[in-house]
Amino acid sequence: MKINQVEQLVGITKGNIRFYEKEGLLTPGRNNENGYRDYSDADVVWLKKIKLLRMLDIPIEEILRLKSGGLTLEDAMGRHIIQLQRRQANLEAAQGVCAQIRDSRSQLDTLDADGVLASMERQEQEGTKFMNVGKNDKLTRYVSPVGAAVVVLAMMAAVLALIVWGFTVDAADAPPIGVVVTIAAVPVIVIIGVLAALYQRIKQIRGGEEDAAAQY
Repeated sequence: MKINQVEQLVGITKGNIRFYEKEGLLTPGRNNENGYRDYSDADVVWLKKIKLLRMLDIPIEEILRLKSGGLTLEDAMGRHIIQLQRRQANLEAAQGVCAQIRDSRSQLDTLDADGVLASMERQEQEGTKFMNVGKNDKLTRYVSPVGAAVVVLAMMAAVLALIVWGFTVDAADAPPIGVVVTIAAVPVIVIIGVLAALYQRIKQIRGGEEDAAAQY
């Protein structure tokens, strides 16, 4: 079957299916006539198992070990239960800090950040893990590449506008056509390059499963 059919049957995107193939989790056959991927019923069953494990937040590396036989499902679940228990403990610690701040009835301008941070640091020394503030929000990651691209594109558009305006002046005062074409080609190339780079960067940010797997 084709990837569109698999996408509907499993309920995951074509991008994720291709990502699993890239990571070595899936090896579909090939149609001898056209070379297209030809997914089997067994591939669909396996993809559903991958979907289940990923929904439980099992890392890609763990699934690869399960697939190769280097890890049993029982051991994998046991290890993951321990990790979930640690996360639960971390969440409970964060809830405790939130309750502490709430019960202090402090306002933002009177909040004793030093005292609370010191308490959190002591908990971290004992094994608790709070949110990593170095982890950027996905929306924030769009701002820098898109903003830079907009600025460059605006500059190049202005250059192109000047060049077009140059064609409207008296022919006697205009530079040779070859010079004009060469100058005009520069911003065009830059614009194409910027748009291509922006497209690739947005694909990385919107990576979905690829982005989620990067943490492992």
